[in-house]
Amino acid sequence: MEILKLQPIFKDYIWGGQRLREDFGFQSDLPKLAEGWMLACHQAGMNTIDGGSYDGQPLEQVVESVGKEALCGTNAARFPYFPVLIKLIDAKDNLSIQVHPDNDYARRVENEFGKTEMWYVLDAAPGAQLIYGFKEKISKEAFKAAIENNTLPQVLNHVDIHKGDVFFIEAGTVHAIGKGALIAEIQQNSNVTYRVYDYDRRGADGKPRELHVAKALDVAVPEPPKYDTQPMGQKENIGGGSRQLLARCPLFTVYHYAVSDTVQLAAGAESFQHILVTDGYGTIDGRLLQKGDSFLVPAGYGNFAVSGQLEMLVTSI
Repeated sequence: MEILKLQPIFKDYIWGGQRLREDFGFQSDLPKLAEGWMLACHQAGMNTIDGGSYDGQPLEQVVESVGKEALCGTNAARFPYFPVLIKLIDAKDNLSIQVHPDNDYARRVENEFGKTEMWYVLDAAPGAQLIYGFKEKISKEAFKAAIENNTLPQVLNHVDIHKGDVFFIEAGTVHAIGKGALIAEIQQNSNVTYRVYDYDRRGADGKPRELHVAKALDVAVPEPPKYDTQPMGQKENIGGGSRQLLARCPLFTVYHYAVSDTVQLAAGAESFQHILVTDGYGTIDGRLLQKGDSFLVPAGYGNFAVSGQLEMLVTSI
């Protein structure tokens, strides 16, 4: 099966900006580009194939045509759904303070799946911050009181961010992306979010945006994060560039590659390899690729080469 180039879809949430348009060259009629869904096979957003034998087909249709295991690999048997969702996020303003449920709660309450995710900071304005867990462990009662008293931000862990930082966010971790952050997000294929604080903002309808306090209290783990904000692995020099493990868990594995010549990769039978170009340009098995491009290399494709001067995130399951 051939390598698939994916056409992203975009979301215009109220906190979004213009960097996906200005920095990546994406085109859209939406007034804001808050998120670009770069690998998406979900009821809330679906990529289409750009070029090749499957040109114009929704990714879901390709999955149904060739089979999930044939496209995603034998590791996909662990997932009753398409395994991951990958986004680019431009936060011109603060996102809501929020939390995601785990699989058990999400299946029981939402008929969806849970959401563990990771963030890779592509760029950050001076002074940009993220919220990542709590300053110290508190009780559920204290968490509820902080929400009710409008003092929640004061008990949360605010982290200054820089390009290259990595945040691994397990389900149950209270978190928020702050204004001035440009983020790549790799996550479980879920869209369940419980807002607990939203800066008294109003939506497009002029009404305060909905909060989900009761459910957030059910699923949140009100304690400091377990992980630091650095990649899980050390940078390795490889032929044609370097690579570094950013995050690995039972749900996904993500590497950052810096390509300076030609890098050899492989997609084995166990998993696809998803390529997200975050800077520069080059080729993938002879096909042009550039900043913002998203390619899905099917499981079992075998060896392939990426050449050029570029940076990319490579995700597998």
